[in-house]
Amino acid sequence: MTIRLPRAIEAYFDADRSGEPNAVAAAFTENGIVKDKGEIHTGREAIREWMVEAGQLYTYTMEPFLISTENGKTQVTAHVVGTFPGSPIDLRFFFVLAGDKVAELEITV
Repeated sequence: MTIRLPRAIEAYFDADRSGEPNAVAAAFTENGIVKDKGEIHTGREAIREWMVEAGQLYTYTMEPFLISTENGKTQVTAHVVGTFPGSPIDLRFFFVLAGDKVAELEITV
């Protein structure tokens, strides 16, 4: 199923699919934040490094299939399949947007 995503979120998922860490970092605001696996990555350079590390550890694909909004955050649920423990899994992505960029992203189970 294809869902319609806000432009900033679509840019994030498109960049992630490209496998290019600089493109993923560019989807965020200058001081964007990513919370993933108990770690916080602040700023585009830290986000780029987070993507480099993830790309070295695993290969994966993501297919967003559900979107909702609550308390100023947009939640996207995506089916993720890859070479990581626990694959496949449905992950929740909580986005805070700032215009056409992602200001904050938290990834949870």
